[in-house]
Amino acid sequence: MWMQNGLNNSATKKLICIVGPTASGKTSLAIKIASLLNTEIISADSRQVYKELSIGTAVPSQSELSEIKHHFIQHKSIFENYSVADFEKEAIQKIEDLFNTHEYVVLVGGTGLYIKAIEEGFDELPQANYQYRQELESLLSEKGIAYLQNLLMQKDIEAYSSIDIHNPRRLIRALEIIEISGENLAASWKQKKTSRNFVTIKIGINLPREELYQRINLRVDSMLESGLKTEIETLKEYKNLQALNTVGYKEWWPYFNELETLEHVITKIKQHTRNFAKRQLTWFRKDSAIIWWDKEQVVDTQNSLANIGINL
Repeated sequence: MWMQNGLNNSATKKLICIVGPTASGKTSLAIKIASLLNTEIISADSRQVYKELSIGTAVPSQSELSEIKHHFIQHKSIFENYSVADFEKEAIQKIEDLFNTHEYVVLVGGTGLYIKAIEEGFDELPQANYQYRQELESLLSEKGIAYLQNLLMQKDIEAYSSIDIHNPRRLIRALEIIEISGENLAASWKQKKTSRNFVTIKIGINLPREELYQRINLRVDSMLESGLKTEIETLKEYKNLQALNTVGYKEWWPYFNELETLEHVITKIKQHTRNFAKRQLTWFRKDSAIIWWDKEQVVDTQNSLANIGINL
């Protein structure tokens, strides 16, 4: 019988975690699996938590949301502070509640830190080092964000692959934590894994690179057709909020200041999204516990689940 984390698959509650890069089809697979297992979905996407952000974060459609109950989709405001620690606390409580009536729960998302927090727990990060932060702020102002990105890549390639490197606040905080702790971000973040009373089974979607990039480009085109420009325009006065310092949103600010063309904005969004997908894959590829499914396995979901010990 298939085993995970030393626990018997037939005797423990199971969290089925669907991971992979953006635009790989995680939402549709999660819905299919949740439907087969008669359960609900926990979203592990740090951008889809905000109710003001919809088109640019590829929030599941209303038909998808009505098909299967989703949790942690658009439940916070961009004006609220919401951390990975907040997510862990709320999501673990919801998962435990769902396990009272379900054998399985589905977790889906591309935010590696959110998934890591659910699986292993989260410790509070070191307190701020304001002097070093000021130094980083000066470097950002003098040399630009690319300098900080390269600095993080040199100090901690795993952190570089896991955070939104286009968000200067997150870049600076990651560098600050590394400086304070003297360790890489993952080591300073969690010294001891939290024991969970459920088994985590992780399934990753594996697509050929060219197909993934094509899906990303088509998704951006679809977002534009759905009114992405209008959505961004209603938010431009809040562009300094951390929630809007993310791919698909921050590329628009030069356009609204008449510094760049619409075509340039679209090109940058597609490129930055492809770069983001590569970093997500770098993060997930390091996890040997992930079971990677190709397109055929995704299509034949029921048999693929049976092959890893989940019989319906």
